[in-house]
Amino acid sequence: MTWLLPEGASLSFNGLDQPLRILRGLGGGTQGQVFAVALEGSGSGETLALKWYFPSCIQRDPQLRDRLNQSIRLGAPNGDFLWPLALLEPSPTSNSPSSRGFGYLMALRPDGFVGAHLHAGGELEISLQTVLKACFRLADGFHQLHLKGLCYKDVSLGNLFLEPGSGRILICDNDNVDIDGRGVGSVLGTPGFMAPEVLLGQARPSASSDLFSLAVLLFRLLTRHDPFRGRLELTIRCLDEPARRRLYGEEALFIFDPLDHRNRPDPIEHAAALVTWPIYPEGLQRLFVQSFGAGLRQPQQRTLTGQWIQALGRCLDQRQLCPHCGQETFAEPEASSSCWSCGGPLQPALHLQLPHGRVAAAAGNQLHPHHFDPLSNANLDTPLARLVAHPSDPALLGLQNLSDHSWQGVLSSGASLTLEPGQTCNLAALQQLHSSAGSILVVRP
Repeated sequence: MTWLLPEGASLSFNGLDQPLRILRGLGGGTQGQVFAVALEGSGSGETLALKWYFPSCIQRDPQLRDRLNQSIRLGAPNGDFLWPLALLEPSPTSNSPSSRGFGYLMALRPDGFVGAHLHAGGELEISLQTVLKACFRLADGFHQLHLKGLCYKDVSLGNLFLEPGSGRILICDNDNVDIDGRGVGSVLGTPGFMAPEVLLGQARPSASSDLFSLAVLLFRLLTRHDPFRGRLELTIRCLDEPARRRLYGEEALFIFDPLDHRNRPDPIEHAAALVTWPIYPEGLQRLFVQSFGAGLRQPQQRTLTGQWIQALGRCLDQRQLCPHCGQETFAEPEASSSCWSCGGPLQPALHLQLPHGRVAAAAGNQLHPHHFDPLSNANLDTPLARLVAHPSDPALLGLQNLSDHSWQGVLSSGASLTLEPGQTCNLAALQQLHSSAGSILVVRP
């Protein structure tokens, strides 16, 4: 690859006190190239990323500079965005071969984050709980973005990175973000993710079209399948532009539309969708039916980011482990059902009753501030407690205090206990805990 900026060079930019060393090229796309860089003589040793644009991209998108300055001024919606930090233009004395261009600085994507397309393609080992956490954070990220009056325009798998062990995410390529309703710019979206009204040229990208694209991305993450590619796709010989317009716009039909079964997944070609869709509870499924049913043609009917956050959080709280095969399931805590994987019976689960919610007792489930305070924003970053399995007997569960405060409890025998920060108590012997955030009551079926 021929790099726009010379690797190893030290270049001067307007607005920076020290030159910037171009450490190495990281990759490129249709807009430009990304480099690992460091400030000369800063002493911090911090490596940043610099995206530098092709002249053709700058010419094609005359509002790009203004959007970047606007985003830098407003700041990132939250920490899940690799947000522009500074607009960079070469100083008059720069010896850069791209001295008439510009780019922007951002944080370097940490090691351990991988492209979400790997999971959607079935190439990544990742638990259902972790995928749900990533979806929760994705919905929350777009909730915060829209609260700032912004829209993303190009929501897709290519702009999302996951940390498989934690469910943390990074939303990248934020140079397309703009004020909602402005309706300018060359970016329309990615085929297969664009809202029908944008695909068919009836509207420009907006927060409303973001909601549709977000629903598609969530569906792709949860099911590893496209929400519109069912049996009707098999009648298409070549998926060219006219065919895409029919499949995703003019004749779009959700593969699990409850009233119209014409586009149901084919058992051979679309097996992943048939396996994964039944995993999730009806409350979460209904939100996809809403977005891809009435919301397909009526943007005001699309599922809102806050609704996704609530439903995904509830799904995480319902998570159980099948006693027969160990697979993750999401049945109601007080309901009897069967495991989606092995078909074995699932008995009503022991759960923890909290002031503002309840959590099924399964290893890995967590208690968060929003379970105790209805005014607390739903968030997964600061859990107060975690359910853990005994190291030698996974059937024995304990509750670990992750807070900074001592908790007082009552055992089933009537005896009292003190649970210090970091300590774990046996759930089988516990009746109730009084935590720093509120009460935790153990409810047995």
